[in-house]
Amino acid sequence: MEIIERTEQISYLSELLGGSEDHRGQVALIEGPPGTGKSELLRAFAGRAGSAVATLGAVCSPAEQALPFGVLSQLLQGAALSPETQSEMSGPLAAGMAVSSAGPALEDTDPDLAQAFHRICLALLRAASRKPLLISIDDAQYMDDRSRRCLLYLARRLAGARVLLLLTEGGAHLSLAHRLFRGELERLLPFHRLSLAPLSPEGVALMLRRHLGENTSQRLAAEAHRVSGGNPLLLQAVVEDFRQSGGVRAQGYGAAFVDHLHRGDPVLLHAARGLAVLGESARAEEVAGLMHLDTESVTGALRSMTAAGLLADGRFRHSAARLAVLGTLPPGECRELHRGAARMLHERDAPIDRIAHHLVAGDRAAEPWEVDLLLEAAAHLRLDGDLRAAVQCLRLADAAPGLTDRQQLAVRAELTRTEWRLNPSSAARHLGHLTSAARTGRLERQDLPTLVRLLLWHGRESEAAAVLDRIRGAVREDDGGTAREPHDTDTWLAVTYPAHVRGRQLTTVSARQRDSLVTPGADPGLRVIAELGDRLIRGRYSESATHAEQALRDLRLNRRTSWSEETALLALSTLLYADRPDAVLAWCASSPSVAATGQSAVWQAVLAAAHAEAAIRLGDLPEGVDQARTALTRLTPKAWGVAVGLPLGSLVLGATRTGDYDTAAKYLALPVPDALFQSRYGLHYLHARGHHYLATGHAHAALADFLSCGELMRDWGLDLAGLVPWRTSAAEAWLRLDNKDRARRTVQDQLARSATDSPRTRGQCLRLLAAMSPVGQRPQLLAEALDLFEDCRDRYEQAWVLGDLSRAHQALAQRSRARMVLRRARHLAALCAAEPLSQRLVSVPGESPTPGPAPETPDAAPLLTDSEHRVASLAVMGYTNREIADRLYVTPSTVEQHLTRVFRKLGIKRRSDLPADLTFQLAEQRRGRGVPSAVDPTGATA
Repeated sequence: MEIIERTEQISYLSELLGGSEDHRGQVALIEGPPGTGKSELLRAFAGRAGSAVATLGAVCSPAEQALPFGVLSQLLQGAALSPETQSEMSGPLAAGMAVSSAGPALEDTDPDLAQAFHRICLALLRAASRKPLLISIDDAQYMDDRSRRCLLYLARRLAGARVLLLLTEGGAHLSLAHRLFRGELERLLPFHRLSLAPLSPEGVALMLRRHLGENTSQRLAAEAHRVSGGNPLLLQAVVEDFRQSGGVRAQGYGAAFVDHLHRGDPVLLHAARGLAVLGESARAEEVAGLMHLDTESVTGALRSMTAAGLLADGRFRHSAARLAVLGTLPPGECRELHRGAARMLHERDAPIDRIAHHLVAGDRAAEPWEVDLLLEAAAHLRLDGDLRAAVQCLRLADAAPGLTDRQQLAVRAELTRTEWRLNPSSAARHLGHLTSAARTGRLERQDLPTLVRLLLWHGRESEAAAVLDRIRGAVREDDGGTAREPHDTDTWLAVTYPAHVRGRQLTTVSARQRDSLVTPGADPGLRVIAELGDRLIRGRYSESATHAEQALRDLRLNRRTSWSEETALLALSTLLYADRPDAVLAWCASSPSVAATGQSAVWQAVLAAAHAEAAIRLGDLPEGVDQARTALTRLTPKAWGVAVGLPLGSLVLGATRTGDYDTAAKYLALPVPDALFQSRYGLHYLHARGHHYLATGHAHAALADFLSCGELMRDWGLDLAGLVPWRTSAAEAWLRLDNKDRARRTVQDQLARSATDSPRTRGQCLRLLAAMSPVGQRPQLLAEALDLFEDCRDRYEQAWVLGDLSRAHQALAQRSRARMVLRRARHLAALCAAEPLSQRLVSVPGESPTPGPAPETPDAAPLLTDSEHRVASLAVMGYTNREIADRLYVTPSTVEQHLTRVFRKLGIKRRSDLPADLTFQLAEQRRGRGVPSAVDPTGATA
């Protein structure tokens, strides 16, 4: 170890040595906390004394404390003594050791022992008369009794001798004999104290500069001082750790920390072990109680370790130190200490989370109070979002002996619910046991709907049907028909797993049921889902979206219930079906921090899946694919269960639209459960697979998937266009198969269903209808479709419509307008990264497929007024001044004035230089201000 910030102490000791050379005996004591460099200072000073001084050294240790004359034996072996002096001392030393072995209780008055002391001291004094003598004794508090008494005998004769007696001493606990020895030295001779403290931040920085260089020192000095506390021994380990791996290591810093403890007073190690077991919030009296020590000793030990830099305010400075201390305990002993800590803290009414932590670490819960406490702790941990710790508590309670069947089932049900939120695959192993209990009526009533949800998630339909029979039959009879759980469960099933209510008429909620409270213990999330599903089934999109937003706001306040993930999934899906993907993205963007604190893998996967679908519906295809992959990373496809259809559908559809057919095919090759196609999630999967088939030239297979969607939706009574637009997709397939009659009938059928139509679906219908109409009718149909897609902010569909519109204008010999519309279509297709669509637009006649770079124009949104935006957005579409004036009910002169100002603000000279995404910028700006789009589908001003 290097000597840093010890120059002053070495100078002072040099002065003392000079005084001893003037025949003035001196005693110096170097004291300080463990590891502050006392031994290094002692060795460094002895080395600098040089050959002009005879140096004798000894190192004491607790292991040799009972060995008589152990220290004197080390001094005698010193090379600094002449052979004559060694010979003079060896005889009386041997005699003294023989006397000591004969009677350990001998006093100094024993003639033989006194004679041995006298002869040893005379030999040392004669040696000092020839050359100044430096006697250094390290860790003097561990000196054996006979050596201590002999040194006192010597000290009484040092007043005129050339001797410096240099001692080091550390530790908070000194024996009475050593304190008396030190007091006697202070009385007999000039006594000097040198106190060592840990290194300052500047000293730590100097150490790092010497070993790691200037740059590294500047970067790591603060961290090194925080971790080491300035303790030189720990700092040396930290420096080596930084050199080896760039950070603190258990085998470096941790090992040095433990070595420190073993060097010091044994109470330090015991106190550190108690602190490591009890954790950061432990108090001295708790450590003392756990380790069966007195509080005063523990307080002194903690204070000593803090002064040495080992601890900071009585706490470990780095987790590696705590882990290293725990590593000194055998596993069985460590578990016993944790169990003892749990009992002690329970008796002291400590917080339940602390007690539960020790019960879990002790890996055993045998007493009734322990099981009760684990269940209570699990409830608190769920509310705090620490699901992993909650699962640990519940697993330990589930394994406790002596539980009744009722208690066992209650614990198992709670464990299953909590474990599912972390890993649905892991929770599945409990479902068989719970299902058996449900069939025999032993499972609590409030646990039945959740059990059905988990069984259906994993595709275990027959087991779910048995539990459903229990809910619909026995449960209803138990309360006289007042409970809403059967109705709420069926309503949720009707919108998520419709096959399980096929042929059943959803019952109307009676007045008694409407006014009844949720069954005590039941999760109120089920009622929220039922109310949301009821509106969705009836096609009340606007009302459903409002209720979904309210449900999501409520989840921000409390999403710790077992139905929270299901609520979020249905609410976000409802917003998507209501053509509100922007609201979904906004909610997901504001939720990551909340999701992270909850540690629920299902929650995070649900958010990613909803984000993916929303991005696809907005035309942000790369983002949609990335988020879908994230959803399948948060949960494996197996853990997703039947709900895997949602992220898989988004990923396949997004990859297909970007032209990454290999990726789409790879994910379609993943095995999916058969039960997928009995759920709402199967519709998303079939619809996406159909579009993949369509894009890769398999129109018949695509049509089969689309018609399968329609058959299922009609059979389930869930034929909602916003859910899956199967009719428009089937019409596209019919067109690919050159069957315009079937395509037209399918589109007209969808348009006739206006009560349940959505703007996106209507826009798709108009686009397809235009493709089957005379060329003169196409611009009007496509313009209306474009307005609808702009309202939905769907850039992919906008690009598709604009491509068709450009072809229509080209066919009508409106070449200038065709070129401007095509330019905008290509721009939007590029923004979507829709490579197949971009290739399709290249084939549109009327413009070179490789146009030169567009002139750079500023973002128009913050520069233009609303009126200028309205005029410019129509000009981008290729409308003449007269046509713009007619649409906006203004004069051509007004239009011309607006365009002049637009050109000046944007720094352009002609219409072809207008930004291709001007209409999209306008929609973004207006949406941010909460105002409607600039032009409605009929052409009236907004």
